[in-house]
Amino acid sequence: MNRLLMSKNGPAIAGLIIGVLAALLVKFGNPGNMGVCVACFTRDVAGALGLHRAAVVQYLRPELAGFILGSFISALIYKEYRPRGGSSPMVRFGLGFFAMIGALVFLGCPWRAYLRLAGGDFNAFAGIAGLIVGIAIGVGFLYKGFSLGAARSNPKMAGLVMPLIALSMLALLVIKPLFGADGTGPIFFSEKGPGSMHAPLMIALVVGLLVGWLAQRSRFCTVGAIRDLIMIKDGHLFKGIAAFIAAAFVTNMVLGQFKAGFENQPVAHTMQLWNFMGMVLSGLAFTLAGGCPGRMFIMSGEGDSDAGIFIMGMLVGAAFAHNFSLASSGAGVGAFGIPATIIGLVFCFAVGGLFLNKVD
Repeated sequence: MNRLLMSKNGPAIAGLIIGVLAALLVKFGNPGNMGVCVACFTRDVAGALGLHRAAVVQYLRPELAGFILGSFISALIYKEYRPRGGSSPMVRFGLGFFAMIGALVFLGCPWRAYLRLAGGDFNAFAGIAGLIVGIAIGVGFLYKGFSLGAARSNPKMAGLVMPLIALSMLALLVIKPLFGADGTGPIFFSEKGPGSMHAPLMIALVVGLLVGWLAQRSRFCTVGAIRDLIMIKDGHLFKGIAAFIAAAFVTNMVLGQFKAGFENQPVAHTMQLWNFMGMVLSGLAFTLAGGCPGRMFIMSGEGDSDAGIFIMGMLVGAAFAHNFSLASSGAGVGAFGIPATIIGLVFCFAVGGLFLNKVD
């Protein structure tokens, strides 16, 4: 199996399996068209930790812990655990912050954009178009020599931070500690809304571990696939996206989860301009940072501290998005989501322009 995943067809094999698993997670209880959404799950974790108080999106998603731990175990087995970091960490934090803002304006990361399409949500077309444009802009900066600098080798123990955080999340999810006279916090769980909808713990965790392993071995990446297709005309990773969408579509049809249309889609809105612009921002931020949000979780499990910093930026971005009315809802874009998107684009263009190196 490892040889297959490392072959030219590896991303397609991983995409097929992940697409099926994502659709099955909806059947087991995850929100509609949200079997896997790295941005939405990170937002739920931020809420569970009390970083925002949007009561409908608070849950410690075990899938995310599984991504990190599955990747970590795979990297150890195949001797690819390489602690590293130090490549413009605060800039990466900012990119993660604004990538999350863009994702929550659209209501989904690249993974969920494809899953929404596979579930019949035609609003995803605007988001995917925006994602492609954002990646293409990022590729333009890469052509001009954009770089955040080389990462440096770190001590072995430094790479254990994210796996330990993942284990801590699982412990908090299982123990559900309560403090205070009224038995409140510090961990919050939604009683209604998307945060209250989740697959059973063990199913979600096993799927997360499997996805982490598959993505680590195959280099599955929903942003890198389009970047490579545009930049070097290499469709190797793009096969993974095609397989991912196809597998999720077929599984949704079999399970009766496919519902075609624009209106009344789960956790989605119909303001197409901002579906588009939100994902332009996310696509650009992810490209400048070096990969999609799922890929960041996978790399953090391999010991990449820069990916871990990006994830922390996403976590804080999710908190800001809900505390300051930036995030969208089914009713439309949040009160300050539009200016936040514009500010994020200005930030990303500034980063892209200020980190250019001469290319001969």
